[in-house]
Amino acid sequence: MYVRKKRRLKAEINVVPYIDVMLVLLVIFMVTTPLITQGVKVELPKSAAEPIKQMKDGKTPLVATVDQDGLYYFEKDSKQQGPFTTEQLTVEVASWLTIEPGTQVIVKGDGRVSYDAIIRLINILKQAGAPSVGLMTDNVDSK
Repeated sequence: MYVRKKRRLKAEINVVPYIDVMLVLLVIFMVTTPLITQGVKVELPKSAAEPIKQMKDGKTPLVATVDQDGLYYFEKDSKQQGPFTTEQLTVEVASWLTIEPGTQVIVKGDGRVSYDAIIRLINILKQAGAPSVGLMTDNVDSK
């Protein structure tokens, strides 16, 4: 007499196609990410000042930028936003400082901008509640 064997089902997923798709996506992201990164081009003034030490708790500073045309920009965690009006910049910085109080704020001003524009930006940052404001410069040796 013929006895029929019971076949057990295999409950396995073939992951090879998924790995192929993930590798293709990884290559696409690696190629496009440098193209997405952008910022405001400013020519920083030269200085022989010491670099600012990183904050002890590891917070990244807020960077407020004024470009050659006098437009204001804002950067947090390498994400550039702007241009802003003075009121918009005040609101943006104040909202970040309420989320992360005590965060260091740095002014990145173009070397061709008037001294008055930098002072106005510092005043905007103080109105927004910045505890202290630093100035960003390039090293004297760099081009």
